Amino acid sequence: MKPIYLDNNATTAVAPEVLDEMLPYLRDLYGNPSSMHTFGGQLGGRIREARAQVAALLGAEPEEIIFTSCGTESDNTAIMSALEIYPGKRHVITTRVEHPAVYNFCKHLARKGYRITYVPVDSKGRLNMDAFNKALDDDIAVVSIMYANNETGVVFPIEEIGTLLRERGVLFHTDAVQAAGKIPINTKTLPVDMLSLSGHKLHAPKGVGVLYVRKGTRFYPYIIGGHQEQGRRAGTENIASIIALGKACVLAGKNLETEAAYLSKLRDKLEAALLLDCPDARVNGDTEHRLPNTTNISFEYVEGEAILLKLDEFGVCASSGSACTSGSLEPSHVLRAMGVPFTAMHGSIRFSLSRYNTDEEMNRVIEVLPPIIKELRSLSPYGREKLVAEKISQCKTSST
Repeated sequence: MKPIYLDNNATTAVAPEVLDEMLPYLRDLYGNPSSMHTFGGQLGGRIREARAQVAALLGAEPEEIIFTSCGTESDNTAIMSALEIYPGKRHVITTRVEHPAVYNFCKHLARKGYRITYVPVDSKGRLNMDAFNKALDDDIAVVSIMYANNETGVVFPIEEIGTLLRERGVLFHTDAVQAAGKIPINTKTLPVDMLSLSGHKLHAPKGVGVLYVRKGTRFYPYIIGGHQEQGRRAGTENIASIIALGKACVLAGKNLETEAAYLSKLRDKLEAALLLDCPDARVNGDTEHRLPNTTNISFEYVEGEAILLKLDEFGVCASSGSACTSGSLEPSHVLRAMGVPFTAMHGSIRFSLSRYNTDEEMNRVIEVLPPIIKELRSLSPYGREKLVAEKISQCKTSST
């Protein structure tokens, strides 16, 4: 049975065109681009081509692109670079809903004596701009705020934030791992100094990422060693994956508008049907300003893990939040920050789509999920209480 894969914010399938592009560099052209001989040295041109392809997706210049191993490395590098550049500044601003790559790294910095401000969000996951403005001071080393949330898909006002910070001369980094390739990003006009991207979120393989650093921005490398990446990120280049990422960025840029329209249509169909057929279900997050591929739905009075296990029996793959926190029994820090009620928080499911999903797959999920919710509620103490209350209410109504 082919799985119905709706967990694309965790990782995506490698596009066939991307795989074809990278295979020769795993099989035949395996040289080291730093070598003096032609066999290895010829690969430098392909790296330059891939760098230009990534830059084009972001509206950047090729020399502003640094290849890394993943989004987490890019995020950590951006923040650590700022702290090295401004050693006298001890304040870092982020949000309460960041990906663990930033959220947990800031916790680590707090233990090192840095002052961290976690800007709150409202019940729809939108950034509290009043709180953000109040946090601004002269001791800020860097502000790191995600472009789009990985659990809810909510898109933050990065342009507005960047404009405010540029006026104050404050370094601004955005984690655009979930946004890149899904919505337009143009760093020529977007007021950010650094931006993170991860290959496996846009149909390239795992193990390759990017840190965009605006030309003229002071930068200190996180990984120190050889001369690679113009001395900004040491380590032998992951040639095949870098070339694959370049191809993935070309495909994403070419199909950006049509793909967004297609995915939002599928998402809206799935979301509307589940809200209609599953009583006491709610969407978590701003439904106006979000990624076209993401919906986060809470089914009250049931456990998300039980829903996922039942869906898995039907070959449906979804998640209860960030893949980087799976295995934790703690409810999502994102949903806690949004103030989602306890009865809904634990029953939250994220559906994240890709270009490879179909209308028929949405129909299948719409068919199997409502009975699953009904069954699980009948087994849950909270669910039984709810069902009893509904029956009593129905009896009272019928008797009158």
